[in-house]
Amino acid sequence: AELGLNEHHQNEVINYMRFARFKRGLCLKTVDSCFQDLKDSRLVEETFTVDEVIDMLDGLQTVVHSEVESELINTTYTNVLLLRQLFSQAEKWYLKLQTDVSELENRELLEQVAEFEKSEFTSSNKKVDADLIKPKLAPLNEGGSELLNKRVACLQEENEKLKSRLKTIETQATAALDEKSKLEKSLKDLQMIQGDQKANANQDIAELENKVAALKCQFEKTLNDSTANQKFLEENLVTTKHDLLKVQDQLSTAEKELEKKFQQTAAYRNMKEILTKKNEQIKDLRKKLSK
Repeated sequence: AELGLNEHHQNEVINYMRFARFKRGLCLKTVDSCFQDLKDSRLVEETFTVDEVIDMLDGLQTVVHSEVESELINTTYTNVLLLRQLFSQAEKWYLKLQTDVSELENRELLEQVAEFEKSEFTSSNKKVDADLIKPKLAPLNEGGSELLNKRVACLQEENEKLKSRLKTIETQATAALDEKSKLEKSLKDLQMIQGDQKANANQDIAELENKVAALKCQFEKTLNDSTANQKFLEENLVTTKHDLLKVQDQLSTAEKELEKKFQQTAAYRNMKEILTKKNEQIKDLRKKLSK
């Protein structure tokens, strides 16, 4: 029997089912103890009147009802906490999970889960893997802001690289200017000694000037690129912050819609009607007892 999940998620389901079986066993033991307490404390005579039997059954009904109601409420809260863990992890990565409450009453799927539980927990040779019990959900830390912080750190690192590159180019330009000065000085000295080499010297100067001009253009281009990139990074950071606020607002709206849809489900209305009828029955019983 399989649930159509990968191995990791199926192991998580098994861990939850193990927890649910344990809680179910405790609930059944509690109900059994209620009946046993009635036998030990009230069934001490051989004959009872109808009123005495009714009184004992009413008391037993009240105790069992209270225990079962408490367990059902606790189960609901436990499931909510489980969903909260899953949704929190999804929100960390800006995911929007959806649930179909109507599928919770799908008889075919319920039977499939029952078969899966039977195959996983009724085999006498099946061993409990300790590694399946230990894994827990990863800590959430700062949630969605963690991604934003990483993005900011990445942008800052890239900005530092651009600054370092700009500094390197500035150093190269300074070295080129120094070299030009030295060459010009050497050229003047050569002109004083060898006047016939003036044409060649002029050509060398032109080449040096072209080289310096090229370095200067490269320096200015890099400086402009760095300024534009820094401005783009700042705008991107502001946009990312706006997106984060927008996502937080959408999550809040989705939570409200989910709560509204849950209150409109048939299961919620049926449970409310059952609780109302039970309360009316309890009131009627109390009136009869007081009479």
